[in-house]
Amino acid sequence: MSSGFALDRPLPDAGFGGRVRTIGATGAAELVAAGEREPAALPRLLAESGGLLLIQGLEAMADEPQLLVRLSRLFGPEVENYRQTLMPFNQVHESVPEILLVSNAPPVGRDPPKPPEPPLTADGLLPTQFPQRRGWHTDQSYRRPPPDISLFLAVNPVLKGQGQTLFADGTAAYEALPPALKTRIEGLEGLHVGLRAGRSRDEILAGNRPRDLLPHERPQRQPVVRVHPVTGQRALYLCEYGQMDWLDGPFVGMQPGPHGDGAALLVELMTHLTRRAFVYVHDWTVGDLLVWDNRCLVHTATWFDAATQTRTMWRTTVSGNPGALYRGERKSWIAA
Repeated sequence: MSSGFALDRPLPDAGFGGRVRTIGATGAAELVAAGEREPAALPRLLAESGGLLLIQGLEAMADEPQLLVRLSRLFGPEVENYRQTLMPFNQVHESVPEILLVSNAPPVGRDPPKPPEPPLTADGLLPTQFPQRRGWHTDQSYRRPPPDISLFLAVNPVLKGQGQTLFADGTAAYEALPPALKTRIEGLEGLHVGLRAGRSRDEILAGNRPRDLLPHERPQRQPVVRVHPVTGQRALYLCEYGQMDWLDGPFVGMQPGPHGDGAALLVELMTHLTRRAFVYVHDWTVGDLLVWDNRCLVHTATWFDAATQTRTMWRTTVSGNPGALYRGERKSWIAA
């Protein structure tokens, strides 16, 4: 506990995460001011919580978007300006370029993911485990250096029971691996690539010819076992079908493609990582803010009825401490 904040952990029905409460402060502006007076407090709580913080009651940020940017700056030296990183302008906040818009409403028009098939597990629960649950990833893993922290604000969430966000704890999942599997993946690298590169598993299985990639779009190697630069803990760091390179990967030095031994290993690891024991499911309320650590967590979104509901969320991305492995590297995703 810090002088301005308290942490209730873990989050409900999870083995990690924590809910932040402010001491003597109410509302978004006072919370941000408290964080700025004690800039090490919230990053410390993020590390103590295993990489996931929930802060509630911040609906005023929708009218004062700079508050979200100020809060983001507490978690690292660089908050991404999306207008400088090839993001389509219709997905960027019109006056605050550090905010990415995630919405099915115009002008963004981003469809929700498809529901899983079958829609429930055999015991009638919301599916979390890959491959029944799809979309598991860590933000922008196709970049070197990859980003550290993401912040996600519920400006206009949908009804509870839809549009949830799921998180899986890569640290706990790594610790629970059998020793032989830990040995097998030690030093192994994954090959990550952006969805628009046309190298996803679905594209390769469909027989589509991947286009030639520009230098800033090329697949990037990332360690499968990543050492966290703050906690020193080891965590699984990989994505599933959409954000790995299925032409030359998904793993460096293993048989490539959807039918190779690399594919079999990825399915084994992702199925383990997304076991219910390692997962937190968040149902959104207006003004909820989740802060997550991409260096040790993966996440995915769930379906909602976009024909009857409108969802608008704001995201910021924070970088600056990816770890010694990336020290001195230029940003791979910035065109020369």
